[in-house]
Amino acid sequence: MDKKRVKIEVYLNQHCKSEAQLRENISKALELEGLEAEVTFSRIQDEEAERLKLRGSPTIKINGEEVQPISQEGFG
Repeated sequence: MDKKRVKIEVYLNQHCKSEAQLRENISKALELEGLEAEVTFSRIQDEEAERLKLRGSPTIKINGEEVQPISQEGFG
């Protein structure tokens, strides 16, 4: 069976403490769904987050679509 391949981008501010848990959760979710993914984690400054129009930390994009956060303003 061919596994579907996805791209997951995770953006975190410099002080976000959720990276370890996110790595674990993403890994488990991919395994459960039988998916392979290119996963990147980026720690960025507020100015870069603003330029990218990110709405919170962490921000998670799957295949370019922001799926987290759902209605939060500001990257901090």
